[in-house]
Amino acid sequence: MKIPRTDSHTALASFQSIVVVLLLGLFAARPALAAGKLNVVTATQDLAALATEVGGDRINVIAIARGYQDPHFVEAKPSFLLNLRKADLLVVVGLELEIGWLPPLITQSGNPKIQPAAPGYFDASRFAEILEIPTAQVSRAMGDVHPQGNPHYWLDPQNGLRVATGLAQKLSEMSPGDAAFFQQRLQDFRKRLTEAEQRWDDQMKPFRGRKVITYHQSWPNFVKRFGLQVADYVEPRPGIPPSPAHVVDLIALMKRQNVKVIMVEPYFDLKTPQSVARETGAQVVVLMPSVGGNKETGDYLKLFDYDVNQLVKAFQQAH
Repeated sequence: MKIPRTDSHTALASFQSIVVVLLLGLFAARPALAAGKLNVVTATQDLAALATEVGGDRINVIAIARGYQDPHFVEAKPSFLLNLRKADLLVVVGLELEIGWLPPLITQSGNPKIQPAAPGYFDASRFAEILEIPTAQVSRAMGDVHPQGNPHYWLDPQNGLRVATGLAQKLSEMSPGDAAFFQQRLQDFRKRLTEAEQRWDDQMKPFRGRKVITYHQSWPNFVKRFGLQVADYVEPRPGIPPSPAHVVDLIALMKRQNVKVIMVEPYFDLKTPQSVARETGAQVVVLMPSVGGNKETGDYLKLFDYDVNQLVKAFQQAH
């Protein structure tokens, strides 16, 4: 039986329509997939590392401040604005850590998604345990004191987990189709962090209760977590360079209390800490306060691996 000519034309046309629809669907899916990959900009590499832990390859992550920089002072670059304009989510440390450089960039970006109070503005400090919240009126005479508390909270690994948990929830809200993926990565991070914390605790156990000097007030969460005590600071007040009189007092205190370790961030001059160490027989140890501070601190767990190892060596070498 022959198929009428008109029917064959109709069948062919239908087939061609189906092919066109399938091809259009295939090509349309590609940009949709790309568009579904969230663009995340973070204020620091620490937050970028935590975002990567939960976001994996389903997000693009760019950090503004590098790990070897003092995050209080970051020189603005045109590339920062370009990245902020494309951002779906901006993750900040908060507690006014970035107040000197980030707010103007956010405003100038013209991106409504990431303005403060917008859905794409994520203040990580809301998920962390914050220490050193002032109980009295804060003035400039007190130095670089943060009125809402110490912003270096990521140096407690449990705060890292809290922030990662918050990020997993936020990313899941923004990309519901990837929610199970984000939650699975969060659970994997939690497991690896728990195992790492046991290792760090074992390493630090012999030195619990030891007194240390730190250059800046970067380490309250770290020393609390690992059972250390800060006896004093190289800076007389946060952000104020040490005076000769303060150095004399610091040396006397260290001798009196038998403090043998001075912890210094990589962006501070070592001249004064080394001078104090010579007078007191102490060890100066340069610790990384941020992911990416050197090539050995490429992710969040490696940051603590490095700092704990360096600190243990310094305690062992101190007499």
